[in-house]
Amino acid sequence: MALLGNILWFIFFGWEVGLSWISSGIVCCITIIGIPLGVQCFKIGIASLFPFGRTFKRKGGAVSVIANIIWLIFIGLWLAIAHYILGAVLCCTIIGIPFGLQCFKIGNLALCPFGVDIN
Repeated sequence: MALLGNILWFIFFGWEVGLSWISSGIVCCITIIGIPLGVQCFKIGIASLFPFGRTFKRKGGAVSVIANIIWLIFIGLWLAIAHYILGAVLCCTIIGIPFGLQCFKIGNLALCPFGVDIN
């Protein structure tokens, strides 16, 4: 089921979601200070291309808390809002509910991506 979900996700939404993450990563990598933020964008962008069957486990420390605060102020809030809006629109139909739930999962990851293990 995850394979079919990933194929449909990639065709209809995944390439757009992945492109938004990767383009955010490119913008972040313009400065030296933003490179860790950009690398995190690239990781999440690749994971968001095929999200069905993936799990995100939180592990973190003080450094990841500080990085998440900086992330949330500059990048995370906007990406999370975009994912939540897309998820709400997708959940308006019965067929779109599994895809909306994946948007919510990626939206939660967009709020605090540092200290997360992507499986």
